[in-house]
Amino acid sequence: DPALAGYWGHADLDSATDVFLKIIADRPEKVEGIKVSLLDADREVDIRRRLPAGVRCYTGDDFHYPELIAGDGELASDALLGIFDPIAPVAARAAIALDQGDIDGFRELLDPTVPLSRHLFAPPTRFYKTGVVLLAWLAGYQEHFAMVGGLQSARSLPHLATAYELADGLGLFPDPELAEDRMRRLLAVYGVSP
Repeated sequence: DPALAGYWGHADLDSATDVFLKIIADRPEKVEGIKVSLLDADREVDIRRRLPAGVRCYTGDDFHYPELIAGDGELASDALLGIFDPIAPVAARAAIALDQGDIDGFRELLDPTVPLSRHLFAPPTRFYKTGVVLLAWLAGYQEHFAMVGGLQSARSLPHLATAYELADGLGLFPDPELAEDRMRRLLAVYGVSP
């Protein structure tokens, strides 16, 4: 985030990471955990390994979360992810599999959700909520697709249509007919008839 330039005292990410980790190492009893959202799985794994014992790493990496949560056999990141809202039914089943030690089952459930996550969190990432709200409306969890400040229009119609297709392919809609009807009505507002 350009607005945070110099926040950790360095423009170089390696040097800034060293400062960040030193602050935590100086007072580990004051830190329950940290959230890492750099979309760089290797960097997160490195940070996770360098944390003091007892300090948890929460992944916010909506591009690489399955492997970060599954871990490397020694350490794993805990999930603190925006994508877990729209994929909650799949994520819940995956968490049960992981809790039972079934890493393969966990990955089989969660890996197919990554294309949807990458799509929703595509640049400009700050508009990811538009897709999340769209999917909640299509799933019947809310009665409208309206957002504060008109942010329902922050993503293009093709972007929203792709989000619908990806979510539908994952079986995320409790009532697929409702989702299809609502998507058709949204398309019709823009003069598109599927």
